Amino acid sequence: MTGRVQYNLGKLIASLMSKEAKVKSGSQKGIILLRHIPSWGFIVLLTCLALIPQYAILSEPVVVRNTQGFLHGFLVLRTLDGKSIADGDLTQTTKADRVTDHLVFHFKDRSLYDETAVFTQHGAFRLMSDHLIQKGPAFKRQMDTLLDAGSGQVTTRYMDEDAKEKVVKDQLTLPTDLANGMIPVLLSNFPPNAQKSTLSMVVVTPKPRIVKLAISSMGEESFSIGGSSRKAMHYVIKIELGGPAGVVAPLVGKQPPDSDVWILAGEAPVFLKSEATFYEGGPIWRVESVAPVWP
Repeated sequence: MTGRVQYNLGKLIASLMSKEAKVKSGSQKGIILLRHIPSWGFIVLLTCLALIPQYAILSEPVVVRNTQGFLHGFLVLRTLDGKSIADGDLTQTTKADRVTDHLVFHFKDRSLYDETAVFTQHGAFRLMSDHLIQKGPAFKRQMDTLLDAGSGQVTTRYMDEDAKEKVVKDQLTLPTDLANGMIPVLLSNFPPNAQKSTLSMVVVTPKPRIVKLAISSMGEESFSIGGSSRKAMHYVIKIELGGPAGVVAPLVGKQPPDSDVWILAGEAPVFLKSEATFYEGGPIWRVESVAPVWP
């Protein structure tokens, strides 16, 4: 049954994709393929996709290679053209067997990005909870999301289009390799020779869903501090939506952009820089470590 469905789906997609070649140049150049798919074909496509079993990519929690402890880092948030839009702090503390990472950005327009992730590090990193607050004009939607990895409950408070507060509680079956609020920590614990890895993440729009993060190592890149040359590992993170949405998203221009993260290479890896979106449909912002400036 499954093999026949997959075969017929392949024929259907091939037929629909062949219509792309018929798009004329000139005023219609660049029109997305979806406009050339008849409505019945689109329905059949989604139906067939739903029939195919969703085989999960097996991924495990990241093994602890560098035990986390205490730190306080200073950050700046910039647009890709270099304009500074927010100042931030990243603190890490430990209590008993739990580590707390707290990342906060205070925007010049008074917006706030505040995320607190709590995790354990017994042999492998395991997320316990993640609390994310996004508010102010810098964000498309005002949201306050609490993810309880132990119970699988996701509670989201947000403002709808009529400026009314909504509270939504969802119950999810969560994987053990969740990366919410932990991406720099996890990347700094990747083996140096790891070329490709996968992690999971809960994204809220405001309906929560689990996506896969396909992580590729682009190798080492050189940077300098004063007159000293150093090496950073460059990672590219692609969000894989999965299911019918993952197939349709690129066709309708809804595929999330890739993220880039640079981690200091060597025996004491640490976060250096990232370029990523902070919310669905948002611009790519650059996060960089900065040093204090004395008066």
